[in-house]
Amino acid sequence: MGYQIAIDGPAGAGKSTIAKLIAKQKNFIYVDTGAMYRAMALYLLRNNVKADDITAVAETCVNADITIRYKNGEQIVLLNGENVNPCLRTEEVGFMASTSSANPKVRGHLLGLQIKLAEENDVVMDGRDIGTCILPNAQVKIFLTASSRVRANRRYLELKGKNIPCDLDQIEQDIIKRDHQDMNREHAPLKQADDAILVDSSNMTIEEVTAEIMKIVG
Repeated sequence: MGYQIAIDGPAGAGKSTIAKLIAKQKNFIYVDTGAMYRAMALYLLRNNVKADDITAVAETCVNADITIRYKNGEQIVLLNGENVNPCLRTEEVGFMASTSSANPKVRGHLLGLQIKLAEENDVVMDGRDIGTCILPNAQVKIFLTASSRVRANRRYLELKGKNIPCDLDQIEQDIIKRDHQDMNREHAPLKQADDAILVDSSNMTIEEVTAEIMKIVG
């Protein structure tokens, strides 16, 4: 089994940013689950499957072998052995990914591929249920969080930087609502694993959070 680092936490806690930095420093694979869902969407589109055809999506998805490799420091997403990086960022793929990701068969198939990836490589994986459900035996488990106000402010600054009109108070309310939904959903709710180490990034920079987790990882 590879060395596994699981980073869980609520929306806006900076999980993906930190996970990528940790993976780079440790020379591990960052398991980009979003990219894997996009590769699946591309596969479905190439097989002329319509997004709303639940049965066809379920039957077709099982033939997609998706994995991640690193080449010269760049993440390569392989779909049945083909590097599909240039094809993953189109609007069509994004729409199909958004729709097909809700299909239980797609989620189940990709979960199996993600677990296989973690068994065969040293990985960093982030999400809501990595340490509790997907990688329960991970050597290191981190629960990364921050106050709702801090997370809302990060999102606010991100949107303002893109000249998108937004309201800080409304963003915070949306985050609090999402936290509640994530923690109370029936399947794989957001929660801190019993053996996870809590890291509160409210008063920390990205560099400080990365350094703190690197100390834990060793």
